[in-house]
Amino acid sequence: MAPRRSSLGFLGMFGRSGDLRQLDAALGGADLHPALVPEGVKLTIVNLMKDRWPDEPPTQAYSEVARLFSYCIAGREPFERSNGLQNRLEAERRIEAALETGDSLDAQIVLMTLHAKLINAEVVERYGLNAD
Repeated sequence: MAPRRSSLGFLGMFGRSGDLRQLDAALGGADLHPALVPEGVKLTIVNLMKDRWPDEPPTQAYSEVARLFSYCIAGREPFERSNGLQNRLEAERRIEAALETGDSLDAQIVLMTLHAKLINAEVVERYGLNAD
């Protein structure tokens, strides 16, 4: 099977690839407008997902990744206002687990958000994150 390729489209002639459309929809569902996320960051996210699920990510994977990413950008209170208490608690649990394991998809998402300088300062402080 040939590897899936992500495409941003070109001059409006070729459409965005399905994985980027799914990610955009999931980001919107997590109350993060896709236009606020640089295309390079979105490509990195879908490539990390391809590494985790070489065939095809499960249906819920885009939403789960988008919620964690949205939490990292918005911070605790704004995320909870938009996504609810349970989703906030789940995002925090995932970050804590990612910090313990260090090499998971969640850890890569948090690290990528930190390196892209999109992460909320409160999240950096709360979890003691650094880019070293």
